[in-house]
Amino acid sequence: MAALTGQHAFITGGGSGIGLACAAALHADGAHVTIVGRTEEKLHNAAASLQTNVDYLVADIGDEQAIAEAVQRANEKMPLTIAVANAGTGSASPFLATDSAEWQRVLDTNLNGTFYTFKYAGQALAANGGGAMCAISSIAGARTHQMMSAYCVSKAAVDMLVKNTADELGAMSIRVNSVGPGLVETDLSQGLHENPAMRDDYLSCMPIARTGKADDIGQAVRFLCGPESSWITGVVLPVDGGHHLRRGPNLGVMT
Repeated sequence: MAALTGQHAFITGGGSGIGLACAAALHADGAHVTIVGRTEEKLHNAAASLQTNVDYLVADIGDEQAIAEAVQRANEKMPLTIAVANAGTGSASPFLATDSAEWQRVLDTNLNGTFYTFKYAGQALAANGGGAMCAISSIAGARTHQMMSAYCVSKAAVDMLVKNTADELGAMSIRVNSVGPGLVETDLSQGLHENPAMRDDYLSCMPIARTGKADDIGQAVRFLCGPESSWITGVVLPVDGGHHLRRGPNLGVMT
Protein backbone atom coordinates (compact mmCIF):
# COMPACT_ATOMS: atom_id res chain seq x y z
CA MET A 1 0.00 0.00 0.00
CA ALA A 2 1.03 3.60 -0.56
CA ALA A 3 2.15 5.48 2.55
CA LEU A 4 -1.05 7.55 2.80
CA THR A 5 -3.63 4.94 1.82
CA GLY A 6 -6.73 5.44 3.99
CA GLN A 7 -5.88 9.07 4.79
CA HIS A 8 -8.16 12.00 3.88
CA ALA A 9 -6.65 15.44 3.28
CA PHE A 10 -8.56 18.76 3.30
CA ILE A 11 -6.67 21.38 1.25
CA THR A 12 -7.67 25.02 0.91
CA GLY A 13 -6.75 26.88 -2.26
CA GLY A 14 -6.39 23.48 -3.89
CA GLY A 15 -7.50 24.47 -7.36
CA SER A 16 -4.14 25.65 -8.67
CA GLY A 17 -0.53 26.45 -7.85
CA ILE A 18 0.90 25.31 -4.54
CA GLY A 19 -2.45 24.02 -3.30
CA LEU A 20 -2.88 21.73 -6.28
CA ALA A 21 0.74 20.58 -5.97
CA CYS A 22 0.07 19.67 -2.33
CA ALA A 23 -3.06 17.78 -3.35
CA ALA A 24 -1.17 15.94 -6.09
CA ALA A 25 1.69 14.93 -3.78
CA LEU A 26 -0.66 13.60 -1.10
CA HIS A 27 -2.90 11.95 -3.69
CA ALA A 28 0.06 10.24 -5.38
CA ASP A 29 0.85 8.45 -2.13
CA GLY A 30 -2.68 7.14 -1.69
CA ALA A 31 -4.59 9.86 0.17
CA HIS A 32 -8.15 10.82 -0.70
CA VAL A 33 -8.13 14.60 -1.14
CA THR A 34 -10.81 17.25 -0.82
CA ILE A 35 -9.76 20.52 -2.43
CA VAL A 36 -11.46 23.76 -1.43
CA GLY A 37 -11.58 27.17 -3.08
CA ARG A 38 -13.79 29.99 -4.34
CA THR A 39 -13.88 29.19 -8.06
CA GLU A 40 -15.79 26.07 -9.07
CA GLU A 41 -14.41 25.86 -12.61
CA LYS A 42 -10.84 25.90 -11.32
CA LEU A 43 -11.66 23.25 -8.71
CA HIS A 44 -13.43 21.10 -11.28
CA ASN A 45 -10.43 21.18 -13.61
CA ALA A 46 -8.05 20.41 -10.76
CA ALA A 47 -10.15 17.47 -9.63
CA ALA A 48 -10.28 16.17 -13.20
CA SER A 49 -6.47 16.23 -13.35
CA LEU A 50 -6.30 13.95 -10.29
CA GLN A 51 -9.08 11.74 -11.70
CA THR A 52 -9.86 9.48 -8.71
CA ASN A 53 -10.10 9.74 -4.91
CA VAL A 54 -10.78 13.47 -5.08
CA ASP A 55 -13.67 15.76 -4.16
CA TYR A 56 -14.01 19.51 -4.30
CA LEU A 57 -16.02 22.04 -2.30
CA VAL A 58 -16.63 25.71 -3.08
CA ALA A 59 -15.98 27.92 -0.05
CA ASP A 60 -14.36 31.27 0.77
CA ILE A 61 -11.42 30.76 3.13
CA GLY A 62 -12.17 34.07 4.83
CA ASP A 63 -15.72 33.02 5.74
CA GLU A 64 -15.70 31.10 9.03
CA GLN A 65 -19.11 29.51 8.57
CA ALA A 66 -18.27 28.41 5.03
CA ILE A 67 -15.07 26.69 6.20
CA ALA A 68 -16.86 25.06 9.13
CA GLU A 69 -19.45 23.64 6.76
CA ALA A 70 -16.84 22.52 4.22
CA VAL A 71 -14.89 20.66 6.91
CA GLN A 72 -18.08 19.02 8.14
CA ARG A 73 -19.06 17.88 4.64
CA ALA A 74 -15.60 16.51 3.90
CA ASN A 75 -15.40 14.72 7.23
CA GLU A 76 -18.81 13.12 6.72
CA LYS A 77 -17.64 11.74 3.36
CA MET A 78 -14.54 10.20 4.94
CA PRO A 79 -12.90 10.95 8.32
CA LEU A 80 -10.29 13.68 7.96
CA THR A 81 -6.72 13.00 9.04
CA ILE A 82 -4.80 15.78 7.23
CA ALA A 83 -5.47 19.48 6.71
CA VAL A 84 -3.44 21.92 4.61
CA ALA A 85 -4.14 25.64 5.03
CA ASN A 86 -2.78 26.90 1.74
CA ALA A 87 -5.19 29.57 0.44
CA GLY A 88 -3.64 33.01 0.50
CA THR A 89 -3.37 36.39 -1.11
CA GLY A 90 -0.83 39.18 -1.48
CA SER A 91 -0.56 42.93 -1.42
CA ALA A 92 2.10 45.53 -2.16
CA SER A 93 2.15 49.20 -1.17
CA PRO A 94 4.34 51.57 0.84
CA PHE A 95 3.47 51.18 4.51
CA LEU A 96 2.40 54.82 4.97
CA ALA A 97 0.04 54.51 2.02
CA THR A 98 -1.42 51.11 2.94
CA ASP A 99 -5.20 51.17 2.82
CA SER A 100 -6.83 49.76 5.96
CA ALA A 101 -9.33 47.75 3.92
CA GLU A 102 -6.48 46.16 1.95
CA TRP A 103 -4.62 45.41 5.19
CA GLN A 104 -7.72 43.69 6.57
CA ARG A 105 -8.30 41.75 3.35
CA VAL A 106 -4.83 40.21 3.50
CA LEU A 107 -5.14 39.30 7.18
CA ASP A 108 -8.65 37.91 6.70
CA THR A 109 -7.40 35.52 4.04
CA ASN A 110 -3.90 34.59 5.18
CA LEU A 111 -4.26 34.60 8.96
CA ASN A 112 -7.96 34.21 9.68
CA GLY A 113 -8.32 31.63 6.90
CA THR A 114 -5.57 29.54 8.47
CA PHE A 115 -7.18 29.94 11.87
CA TYR A 116 -10.58 28.78 10.58
CA THR A 117 -9.02 25.81 8.79
CA PHE A 118 -7.02 24.73 11.82
CA LYS A 119 -9.93 25.29 14.20
CA TYR A 120 -12.52 23.21 12.39
CA ALA A 121 -10.20 20.65 10.82
CA GLY A 122 -8.50 20.33 14.19
CA GLN A 123 -11.83 19.52 15.83
CA ALA A 124 -12.41 16.80 13.24
CA LEU A 125 -8.91 15.38 13.59
CA ALA A 126 -9.21 15.31 17.38
CA ALA A 127 -12.48 13.39 17.12
CA ASN A 128 -10.90 11.03 14.58
CA GLY A 129 -7.93 10.15 16.77
CA GLY A 130 -5.35 12.64 15.51
CA GLY A 131 -3.50 13.55 12.34
CA ALA A 132 -1.42 16.33 10.81
CA MET A 133 -2.05 19.93 9.81
CA CYS A 134 0.23 22.11 7.72
CA ALA A 135 0.11 25.80 6.82
CA ILE A 136 1.75 27.53 3.87
CA SER A 137 3.73 30.44 5.25
CA SER A 138 6.43 32.40 3.35
CA ILE A 139 9.97 33.70 3.44
CA ALA A 140 8.11 36.97 4.09
CA GLY A 141 7.20 35.63 7.54
CA ALA A 142 10.91 35.45 8.40
CA ARG A 143 12.52 38.30 6.43
CA THR A 144 11.28 41.82 5.84
CA HIS A 145 9.89 42.70 2.42
CA GLN A 146 9.65 46.46 1.95
CA MET A 147 6.21 47.55 0.69
CA MET A 148 4.64 44.23 1.69
CA SER A 149 3.86 44.92 5.36
CA ALA A 150 0.41 43.33 5.42
CA TYR A 151 1.66 40.15 3.77
CA CYS A 152 4.74 39.89 6.01
CA VAL A 153 2.74 40.41 9.18
CA SER A 154 0.10 37.88 8.14
CA LYS A 155 2.69 35.17 7.44
CA ALA A 156 4.69 35.86 10.61
CA ALA A 157 1.43 35.49 12.52
CA VAL A 158 0.70 32.20 10.74
CA ASP A 159 4.06 30.85 11.91
CA MET A 160 3.28 31.71 15.53
CA LEU A 161 -0.20 30.23 15.16
CA VAL A 162 1.44 27.01 13.97
CA LYS A 163 3.80 26.88 16.95
CA ASN A 164 1.14 27.68 19.52
CA THR A 165 -1.36 25.25 18.01
CA ALA A 166 1.28 22.51 17.86
CA ASP A 167 2.04 23.02 21.54
CA GLU A 168 -1.62 22.75 22.49
CA LEU A 169 -2.79 19.97 20.17
CA GLY A 170 0.09 17.54 20.54
CA ALA A 171 -1.72 15.92 23.47
CA MET A 172 -4.53 15.10 21.02
CA SER A 173 -2.10 13.36 18.63
CA ILE A 174 -2.30 16.27 16.17
CA ARG A 175 0.93 17.55 14.67
CA VAL A 176 1.02 21.10 13.26
CA ASN A 177 3.77 22.47 11.02
CA SER A 178 4.25 24.97 8.22
CA VAL A 179 6.29 25.36 5.07
CA GLY A 180 7.88 28.71 4.26
CA PRO A 181 8.31 29.00 0.47
CA GLY A 182 10.65 31.45 -1.16
CA LEU A 183 9.95 32.82 -4.63
CA VAL A 184 7.83 30.12 -6.30
CA GLU A 185 6.47 30.26 -9.84
CA THR A 186 2.73 30.76 -9.27
CA ASP A 187 0.02 33.12 -10.48
CA LEU A 188 0.29 35.08 -7.22
CA SER A 189 3.98 35.85 -7.76
CA GLN A 190 3.78 36.43 -11.52
CA GLY A 191 4.56 40.14 -11.24
CA LEU A 192 7.81 39.41 -9.40
CA HIS A 193 8.96 36.94 -12.05
CA GLU A 194 8.12 39.28 -14.92
CA ASN A 195 10.31 42.10 -13.55
CA PRO A 196 13.95 41.17 -14.36
CA ALA A 197 15.42 43.44 -11.68
CA MET A 198 13.12 42.03 -9.03
CA ARG A 199 13.78 38.44 -10.05
CA ASP A 200 17.54 39.01 -10.05
CA ASP A 201 17.38 40.59 -6.62
CA TYR A 202 15.53 37.57 -5.26
CA LEU A 203 18.03 35.17 -6.85
CA SER A 204 20.96 37.09 -5.34
CA CYS A 205 19.53 36.23 -1.91
CA MET A 206 19.54 32.46 -2.55
CA PRO A 207 22.52 30.12 -2.13
CA ILE A 208 20.65 27.78 -4.52
CA ALA A 209 19.90 30.46 -7.08
CA ARG A 210 16.76 29.30 -8.84
CA THR A 211 13.10 30.04 -8.38
CA GLY A 212 10.98 27.35 -6.81
CA LYS A 213 8.36 25.12 -8.37
CA ALA A 214 4.99 24.38 -6.82
CA ASP A 215 6.04 20.73 -6.60
CA ASP A 216 8.96 21.69 -4.33
CA ILE A 217 6.42 22.91 -1.81
CA GLY A 218 3.99 20.06 -2.39
CA GLN A 219 6.65 17.47 -1.59
CA ALA A 220 7.63 19.29 1.60
CA VAL A 221 4.00 19.35 2.72
CA ARG A 222 3.69 15.66 1.85
CA PHE A 223 6.65 14.92 4.15
CA LEU A 224 5.30 17.00 7.04
CA CYS A 225 1.86 15.36 6.77
CA GLY A 226 3.16 11.80 6.37
CA PRO A 227 4.37 9.07 8.70
CA GLU A 228 8.02 9.94 8.07
CA SER A 229 7.61 13.08 10.22
CA SER A 230 5.67 11.49 13.07
CA TRP A 231 7.96 13.10 15.68
CA ILE A 232 8.00 16.58 14.13
CA THR A 233 5.63 19.35 15.24
CA GLY A 234 5.75 23.12 15.60
CA VAL A 235 8.31 23.46 12.80
CA VAL A 236 8.46 26.18 10.15
CA LEU A 237 10.36 24.50 7.32
CA PRO A 238 11.98 26.94 4.87
CA VAL A 239 11.78 25.70 1.27
CA ASP A 240 13.43 28.65 -0.40
CA GLY A 241 16.83 27.77 -1.82
CA GLY A 242 18.39 29.07 1.38
CA HIS A 243 16.85 32.54 1.09
CA HIS A 244 16.21 32.60 4.86
CA LEU A 245 20.00 32.67 5.37
CA ARG A 246 20.33 36.09 3.75
CA ARG A 247 18.29 39.28 3.42
CA GLY A 248 14.77 40.02 2.26
CA PRO A 249 14.26 41.30 -1.30
CA ASN A 250 14.36 44.94 -2.30
CA LEU A 251 10.98 45.61 -3.88
CA GLY A 252 12.11 49.13 -4.58
CA VAL A 253 13.80 47.90 -7.76
CA MET A 254 10.32 47.36 -9.24
CA THR A 255 9.57 51.09 -9.29
